[in-house]
Amino acid sequence: MAAGVYLDHAATTPMRQVAVDAWVRHAQALNPGGQYTSGRRARSVLDDARETIAALLGCEPVEVIFTASGTEADNIGVQGLFAASESRRVISTPIEHPAVLETVQSLGAEVELLPVDAQGRVSDLSALDTPAALAACMWANNETGAIQPVEQVIGRASAVGTPVHVDAVQVVGHLPVNFAALGATTLAASAHKFGGPRGVGLLLAKRSPAPTGVLHGGGQERGIRPGTVDVAGAAATAAALEEAVSEIPTELGRLRGLRDLLRTGITDLVEDVVFHTTESSLPGHLHMSFPGAEGDSLLMLLDSLGVEASTGSACAAGVNRASHVLLAMGVSEAEARGALRFTLGRTSTESDVKRVLGLIEDVAARARAAGMAF
Repeated sequence: MAAGVYLDHAATTPMRQVAVDAWVRHAQALNPGGQYTSGRRARSVLDDARETIAALLGCEPVEVIFTASGTEADNIGVQGLFAASESRRVISTPIEHPAVLETVQSLGAEVELLPVDAQGRVSDLSALDTPAALAACMWANNETGAIQPVEQVIGRASAVGTPVHVDAVQVVGHLPVNFAALGATTLAASAHKFGGPRGVGLLLAKRSPAPTGVLHGGGQERGIRPGTVDVAGAAATAAALEEAVSEIPTELGRLRGLRDLLRTGITDLVEDVVFHTTESSLPGHLHMSFPGAEGDSLLMLLDSLGVEASTGSACAAGVNRASHVLLAMGVSEAEARGALRFTLGRTSTESDVKRVLGLIEDVAARARAAGMAF
C-alpha cells in the first residue's frame, strides 16, 4: 500500500523539527522559580520563550500565560473573566469548540448565543450592545474553517465595557495575529496546532481587565495559571511558532491552492456533495457532506485505504451524532451526519490530494450503499 495521507491537521499537526530540537535541548531544565543557579538558568530560557512569543503575537511578554492546552486556556479565559465580573450575563455563539461552549454552559450564567448564518458566521451582533460579564467568540471555526468577525465583536462589546475572550486555537500560527491591535481581553492558542508539542497551550491576557485565577496552589504565571512551568515545552512552542509565522505568507496561497484542487476534484467526481466551507475561511479547511452516507462510514473506508481525516462531529458511545456547528448553520441532521472534514497542513502535497481524488468516488459510493444507521 502507498504511504499514508494525513489530512487532519486541524486536530493536530506533526511536531516541527525545530520544536523537537528545542525541547531536547532544554528537557533537563529545572524549576524556573528556583533562586539558585539552575533555577535562574531555566528562568532565562522561559523568559526568552515568552519574549519570542510576545513579539510574534503582538503583545507584551507579561501577557503570555503558559497553560497545559488550548482547552485549559479557553477554560481559564472564560471562567476567569466571568469570576472577575459582577454581571451574570454571558454572550457567546452556538458554533464554539466544546472547550468554550461547555465551559460557558457550566457557569450558571444567563447565556445569550449570537445567531449564525448558513455559511457558519456570526450574523447578528446586537446582543453585544448590552453589557455582559464577557463575550466569547472563536476566531475561526475548527470544523468549517469559517473566519468570524472578531474585530466587530470586540468593537461592539468594548463599546459597552464587555471583555472578550477569543478562541484562536485554529488561527495562531496560520494567520497573522496582533493581540494589541485586535483588542481582545484574552486569547487562547494551542502549540500542537502549529507544530509545537502537545501538552502546551497559550493564554494571552491583558494586564487589565485580567481574568481572576480559577486554579489554586501557586503564584506562577501572574497567579492566573499556577504550577511549575514546563520550560522545555515553552521553548519548543516558541521555536515552532517562530517558524510557523515565517511561513504564513507562502503557506496561505499554497494551502488554498491544494484545497481548491481537492474541492474541484470532488465536485467533478461525486454527485450531490454539499460543501460547508465557504469564503472567507482558513485556507486548509474543506468540510462537506455526502448525503445518504454516514460520516463514520466514509472515515473508516478512507482509513482502510491509508487516508486519515475526520468527520468534524462528535461521536459518543459508538453513535454518530450530527455536528452542533452544522445544525446551528441550518443543515439538516441527516445531511450533517454525512459530514467529512479534510484539513491540510504544512506536510500536505499535491500527491496527497491526487491520492484522495483517486479514491473518493468509490468510497462515497460504498458509504452510500451502506446507508444510514438508525
